Amino acid sequence: MNSLDRWNPSEVQFCFALVNNSCPRNLRSGLSACALYVVMIAAIVMTMLGNLVVIISIAHFKQLHSPTNFLILSLATTDFLLSCVVMPFSMIRSIESCWYFGDLFCKVHSCCDIMLCTTSIFHLCFISVDRYYAVCDPLHYVTKITISLVGVFLFISWSIPIFFAFGLVFSELNIIGAEDFVAAIDCTGLCVLIFNKLWGVLASFIAFFLPGMVMVGIYIHIFTVARKHAKQIGTGSMMKHVGSESKMKASTKTESKATKTLSIVMGVFVLCWLPFFVLTITDPFINFTTPEDLYNVFLWLGYFNSAFNPIIYGMFYPWFRKALRTIVSGMIFHPDSSNLSIFPACA
Repeated sequence: MNSLDRWNPSEVQFCFALVNNSCPRNLRSGLSACALYVVMIAAIVMTMLGNLVVIISIAHFKQLHSPTNFLILSLATTDFLLSCVVMPFSMIRSIESCWYFGDLFCKVHSCCDIMLCTTSIFHLCFISVDRYYAVCDPLHYVTKITISLVGVFLFISWSIPIFFAFGLVFSELNIIGAEDFVAAIDCTGLCVLIFNKLWGVLASFIAFFLPGMVMVGIYIHIFTVARKHAKQIGTGSMMKHVGSESKMKASTKTESKATKTLSIVMGVFVLCWLPFFVLTITDPFINFTTPEDLYNVFLWLGYFNSAFNPIIYGMFYPWFRKALRTIVSGMIFHPDSSNLSIFPACA
């Protein structure tokens, strides 16, 4: 995952100048390093604040205590933890190309990175299942998507990534067969996660391609059903009012909105994570010659999905906008504010 070019710089600076076998630093100009810090800090703050608003809104307002919103609450908690526990340390490693926090925390950080990113993706997958029943089987939605079922979704979303991440990293199954490469690059101040050919494929399949395929398949089906419903509404309006175009326009607007929403959901998810997991698969097959900066770009593109989640799964809900106004205005501190009506009057 790191290019070997970093080992032969024309002017070498080390992560730990007084330590033998210290890793060399990636030399950057002051301007480029400052620009990278600004971008990454902005991403961390946006991820942290956006998901914190979702957490406060759903936890505080009783009207939002529903099975669907508990899924969104857990997703926001996952992404918030990622912004606090993983992203700040990854930022320093990405810019300085040095790890200053010790070997044990390197492993813990890698575990948390894999766990929280995978947990976030699993949540997105189960939210798509929730949306499937809401759109495709609305009459039975309340009886099928229950608190108990959401509890099962949450258990799967957290337990599998925890077992997968900590088991893989601490067992070191991921580096079997790549020991020579690991030994060649070993130095003080290095913290990289190496995947051999087998686990590069398996880890990507478990963490991304399997839930991703489920998610994309479900959303395509949702879009097909939504478009079918829109056409039925349009046909009905023509039969009742041949000369009227108002309902036809409404059905066209509904179809357009469904297309836009689902396109954004699938597009952002695939755009953010596909490059990183394709790289994870291909890197061991090209002898780990991927440039370090390219790896970091793809990694942070994946992190950005956690910043976009509160926008996609929050801003599309009218209650979220009203909850945000309530929080920003300070009304949330008023007595009995948890009982405020958050949904629009027409809902």
